[in-house]
Amino acid sequence: MIRSRLPSLRKLRGKKPKFKCVIFDMDGTLTETNQLIFDSFNFIAMKYKGKTYSPSEIVAMFGPPEEGALLDIVTEEQIEQVMKEYLAYYRRHHKELARLYPGILDLLRFLRRRKVHCALFTGKGIHTATITMQAFALMPYFEYVVTGNDVVNHKPDPEGIQKILDHFSLREDEVLMVGDSVGDVKAAREAGVRVAVVLWDSYTKEKVLQMKTDYAFHTVADFSAWLRDRVD
Repeated sequence: MIRSRLPSLRKLRGKKPKFKCVIFDMDGTLTETNQLIFDSFNFIAMKYKGKTYSPSEIVAMFGPPEEGALLDIVTEEQIEQVMKEYLAYYRRHHKELARLYPGILDLLRFLRRRKVHCALFTGKGIHTATITMQAFALMPYFEYVVTGNDVVNHKPDPEGIQKILDHFSLREDEVLMVGDSVGDVKAAREAGVRVAVVLWDSYTKEKVLQMKTDYAFHTVADFSAWLRDRVD
């Protein structure tokens, strides 16, 4: 059970929030990496199953980090070797298939100058998260990182958000979750923090738009302009 930290969001309704911490998802939020993930999964699927999967079929495997998700394709006895091959493919094709969304780096620099706590909560495993963070020089902007390997209960469970709240000793109303997926919205709702849905590359945009969210943005520029006026 996630404990309540007053004041509640209900009491704050109508006031312009001032956030002390922003929690970002990675894939589809900070980084355009969805195609890299799909291609990496299908590289393994073709080698071990002789078939490929659609993006929706791959998304259905998400929840645990890659070594758990890939068990839908290979056996436990194969997973150690498969992970080596997956990571090698992911790293080799990163420059070709991945990019940082334009405007994200400027926003992260702004938040750092304003001394806003920035955390990362991603379902990615620690290895792929590290590859991407290093490739885009993101490490200096995040004080705390929670990957799929750092939690027992994965998104949409709020465990990762709770770890961040506890790490910074923050109340729920001081924190904004930023993500693009159903799991991000559910995790934020369960944790009691506000959620901003970003839709510039969401692979589940239609489902997310049907959910009750606090804020929704279609461009990095719109989100950045809005957030800059809402941080302490």
